[in-house]
Amino acid sequence: MDFSFSKADEEFRLMVRDFFEREYPRDIVEKMARGHSPSKADYQKSERALSAKGWLAVNWPKADGGTGWTANQKYIFDEELERAGALNVVPMGLLYVGPVIYTFSTEEQKRRWLPGILDSTTFWAQGYSEPGSGSDLASLQCAAVRDGDDYIVTGTKIWTSLAQHADWIFCLLRTDNSGKKQEGITFLCIDMKTPGIAVNPIITIDGKHSLNSVTFEDVRVPVANRIGEEGKGWTYANYLLGHERTSYAHVAGKRKQLADIRMTAENVEADGARLIDDPAFRVKLADLETRLDALELTVLRTLASVAEGGAPGNESSILKVIATELAQDITELGMEAFGPYALPAFPDSAAPLWTDNAPLPPGAAPAVARYLGARAQSIYGGSNEIQKNILSRRILGL
Repeated sequence: MDFSFSKADEEFRLMVRDFFEREYPRDIVEKMARGHSPSKADYQKSERALSAKGWLAVNWPKADGGTGWTANQKYIFDEELERAGALNVVPMGLLYVGPVIYTFSTEEQKRRWLPGILDSTTFWAQGYSEPGSGSDLASLQCAAVRDGDDYIVTGTKIWTSLAQHADWIFCLLRTDNSGKKQEGITFLCIDMKTPGIAVNPIITIDGKHSLNSVTFEDVRVPVANRIGEEGKGWTYANYLLGHERTSYAHVAGKRKQLADIRMTAENVEADGARLIDDPAFRVKLADLETRLDALELTVLRTLASVAEGGAPGNESSILKVIATELAQDITELGMEAFGPYALPAFPDSAAPLWTDNAPLPPGAAPAVARYLGARAQSIYGGSNEIQKNILSRRILGL
């Protein structure tokens, strides 16, 4: 299999790179480099810049408002976005529920929800995990009881990313307990302004507020907000999870982190010696660079095997496992290189000028927060232990 890019692909790369260097909002790039958490306004400003270029829904079919790009072009775009230090799109709308809507919903639902995702005026949250139903998602019990033209929703969702910004939330809800647990789950879209919904913040170990618990107390949701058939939510969820797990790779972002680590190790001395001259450190760095090359090849194989407009299969679990484990190991090495610089700044990481008091090497400012935040990567989105079970059963037939 030939993994090289064509001349046309490389010309496309230069066009995308020029956009990020000349047209993309510089204030967002600078804010992200300082390690600050993006606000809802930052996400919207970033996504609207991409939308104005027609480059926001890169994975969507052209007929539904996407770019119509090839798999190679999508990959190149992601590379250049992360190389530039730009803000990744909020995945809940564009990468998760959007493909479910244009694949399984009615024409009226498409007209209702897709435009707001495409112009970044509507933010979505994902209501999947519950207390006691994380890795075993099919055991969820947050209930939706049919009452005429409505469902009445009661229960709690947890670890809900960016729910504090969300206008809508898509949920897997229990509508039947009589058969197999996977067969009694329904996919509902819920307006976050509906009475009875409460969003409670969860502050994580990195000091950030990106997670929440969301409680529903007798929340009335129109049946018209249901995607597909009642009880078929598990089917739609599996389709969505394939898209979610292929979004973890972030090869270019990881390559940038390693480049910053190498640069710091080559230029900073401790006890009269450069860190890069430490044999143990060099072995760790080389190992991570080699594993990143392997991850990139795995991503390219996945792109080559997925038909245009199709959904990734169970093989996407491979990417989830190796990408998240690699992310954790890179941030651990980053702590070794950046820790002396980043740790004193971390308690004030929310302050607007928290890195302005002293010069820092590239990548040092967010190093501690990135390390702490990465601890959860092997848990969320389906724990890596569950992904390995999927691979052993559904791919290897064990």
